[in-house]
Amino acid sequence: MEANGLGLKGFPELKNDTFLRAAWGEETDYTPVWCMRQAGRYLPEFRETRAAQDFFSTCRSPEACCELTLQPLRRFPLDAAIIFSDILVVPQALGMEVTMVPGKGPSFPEPLREERDLERLRDPTVVASELGYVFQAITLTRQRLAGRVPLIGFAGAPWTLMAYMVEGGGSSTMAQAKRWLYQRPQASHQLLRILTDALIPYLVGQVVAGAQALQLFESHAGHLGPHLFNKFALPYIRDVAKRVKARLQEAGLAPVPMIIFAKDGHFALEELAQAGYEVVGLDWTVAPKKARRRLDSW
Repeated sequence: MEANGLGLKGFPELKNDTFLRAAWGEETDYTPVWCMRQAGRYLPEFRETRAAQDFFSTCRSPEACCELTLQPLRRFPLDAAIIFSDILVVPQALGMEVTMVPGKGPSFPEPLREERDLERLRDPTVVASELGYVFQAITLTRQRLAGRVPLIGFAGAPWTLMAYMVEGGGSSTMAQAKRWLYQRPQASHQLLRILTDALIPYLVGQVVAGAQALQLFESHAGHLGPHLFNKFALPYIRDVAKRVKARLQEAGLAPVPMIIFAKDGHFALEELAQAGYEVVGLDWTVAPKKARRRLDSW
């Protein structure tokens, strides 16, 4: 912090840093709590705010994103906030159409079906410039938080984004996306590299905008076994952490703690713990005590 109590971009001084200290592995007076399901459908005010707008129109409104991020903090004494957005804004910025279908979820009218479809994607270096509305939402929210708690930024991990882009939406098996891994391994790696190259400036841009921690969501880790995960997911998870940290250092920015959350990735806890992140998120299928024992002995 600067001597005047204001940080980057003149943000108010942080009053509750318990979450950040825990993320850095420091001792805290209590266990910090935050809601990963961000604003959440559990709040009536969330449903009221969201009802009037298309989902992605909401994501593109910094004012709406700020409001939805702050709503849980008005009800609960949480120790962090996570910006309201969606992981699929990255495929959108790469030039793919994505809609949110009520009762169904995200849908890609024209998913990636052949290797030549990769030519439809924009240059990944332009993604951050396409997502300025996310940065604006982060800056606005950080200002309105007034230092109450830290603000977390996030993105989807490359494999998870690829799975949506190839599958065309949600799936219980991700069969189309997994077929790519088996039948088009080179094209799969090409797509995963494109997504990684897009994520680096996007995540760094979130920190510049005011995010005080970053979370990478590997939401579809459970669709891969250990072999496919180690080949097509883990290398890119590692690369994201390494390159984001390097870019922050090059830019003269203070490091922020990074969280990796691989849903149903219990088979890769040890590998994730060595992937360059300060925090490994656990899902409901993993007993925290058992996970700690596994990682303490690693």
